[in-house]
Amino acid sequence: MRTFINQLKENETVREIYQLTEILLRENKNGVLYLQFTMTDRTGTLDGRFWNATEEIFQKIKEYDYVLCEGTVQRFQRNLQFMARKLTGISASQVNPEDFCRFKTLDTVMLIKRLREMLRTLQSPDLLNLADCFMADEEFLQRFSQTYSGIRLHHAYPGGLLEHTVTMMEVVLAIAPFYGSTLDRDLLLMGAFLHDIGKMEELSLMESQPAYTDSGQLLGHPYLGIEMLQEKIEETEKLVGESFDPETAMLLKHMILSHHGTLENGSTKLPMTLEAMVLYYIDSMDAKISEFSKYIADDPNSGSGWTNFIPPIARKLYKGKKK
Repeated sequence: MRTFINQLKENETVREIYQLTEILLRENKNGVLYLQFTMTDRTGTLDGRFWNATEEIFQKIKEYDYVLCEGTVQRFQRNLQFMARKLTGISASQVNPEDFCRFKTLDTVMLIKRLREMLRTLQSPDLLNLADCFMADEEFLQRFSQTYSGIRLHHAYPGGLLEHTVTMMEVVLAIAPFYGSTLDRDLLLMGAFLHDIGKMEELSLMESQPAYTDSGQLLGHPYLGIEMLQEKIEETEKLVGESFDPETAMLLKHMILSHHGTLENGSTKLPMTLEAMVLYYIDSMDAKISEFSKYIADDPNSGSGWTNFIPPIARKLYKGKKK
C-alpha cells in the first residue's frame, strides 16, 4: 500500500516512489556536496536532502523524474524534511499516474460559457467587436482553456489561466457598481480578460509539465499579449470595416504592460490609469489566494494547525484547529 506525503511522520523510515522537482546540487560550508530537492505526489510536497552527493548522481536525476526514495523523515527547525540515503530512478511505466496527478478538475465548458456571457455585457462597440473576434476563434478558445496560469503556484494546472481570468472578471462585475462613473467598467472588464493571454505563448507543455518557451523566456507574457491583442485589433478592423479607437487600444496595452504593478514584479510600466491600478490589485489578490491555498494544501504537517515555514513568503500559515 502506497505511503503518500501527507501520511509521513517524524522519524518514519520511508521506501517509496515520489516525483522530484526543484533539484539542485549544492555545497555546504565544509565543501560537502548535497542534493536539495522537493518530493511530490498528489497529496503535497516535502523538501529533501541527499548528503555526500556527486555530480554523477545529480546528472542522473532530472526534474519530474519518478524516483524510489529511501531514507528517514526528520524535523529540522520545526519543519519536516526527508533525509535520503538512496535515490533510484524509476520508469514512468512502473507508477500509477493518478498517484501524482494534482490537477484540479475544471468544467472548462461552463467557464467558457460564463466568459462569453460576461463579454456580451460590454457596451462599447469597439470592445464588443474585439471580444466577438476573440470568441469566434475556436483555436484561441481551445488553447486558452488548457493553458496553465503559472508553473508552480498560481493556478498551476490545465485551465488555470481560464479560471483565473473568469474569476477576475467576476470581481470586476461585482465591484464596478460601487464606483459608478469613476471607473470605466468596460475597459476594466476587457483588461481582466486580456491581461494574461500572452501566457498562451509564454508556456508550453513538455512531458505533461509546463515549461517556458524561448519567446516566453526572452520576451515575457505581457509583450506577447500585446502582440496577440494587436493582431486581433487588426482582424476586428477588417471584419467591421472600421478603425479601432487608438485611445482604447493604447489603454488596453497599458493595462497588459502594467498588470504586475511594480517594476520589481516585472511590470514594464507602473499602472498610470485607475483601471490599470484596479486590475493590478484584482490580479494580485486572486493570485495570492491561489498561492496561499496551495501552500496550505501541500503542507506535509498534517497533524499541525500550522504549515512549515515557507521561505518564499517568509512565514508560516495557520491552517486552523483540527476538527
